[in-house]
Amino acid sequence: MSINKVILVGNVGKDPEVRFFDNNVSKASFSLATSEKYKNKNGEVVTNTEWHNIVAWRGLAQTIEKYVKKGSLLYVEGKITYRTFDGTDGQKKYFTEILADSIKMLNRIDDGSRSQSSNQNEDVNTNQSSSVGQNSPQTNDITQNGEINQPENTQEDTDDLPF
Repeated sequence: MSINKVILVGNVGKDPEVRFFDNNVSKASFSLATSEKYKNKNGEVVTNTEWHNIVAWRGLAQTIEKYVKKGSLLYVEGKITYRTFDGTDGQKKYFTEILADSIKMLNRIDDGSRSQSSNQNEDVNTNQSSSVGQNSPQTNDITQNGEINQPENTQEDTDDLPF
């Protein structure tokens, strides 16, 4: 048995590029930066930033087009893929990508079509809730079709216990 699973939390480097193909198939591509900070032997803070190429298809791509922009903080789950192609100079090029299965937007969405009070964290194609508590933002599940499912309030959603 083998597993190909990637989990990343980082910031979008530039606005996603979305392309549309036949049969209403869309593809979103964007870069995601993950950073790691540590102190070296001299006590100086060192920051290492890694850039990842993220690709999403169909409904997930359409949702990304609507809500994700440069600087967005995202939680991305997917798998690592490798592509090769011949460059314009005739050299073989190698490309590593993360094929996104689900994305959770960790910052608030600023969309003019929504009122300020209804801006909420969005959970794209996952069934996980981010937190429980009265002061925690509610998450919405966004399906591959781009439909937003708002969970009903339950006792668990309004419980103020820290666990």
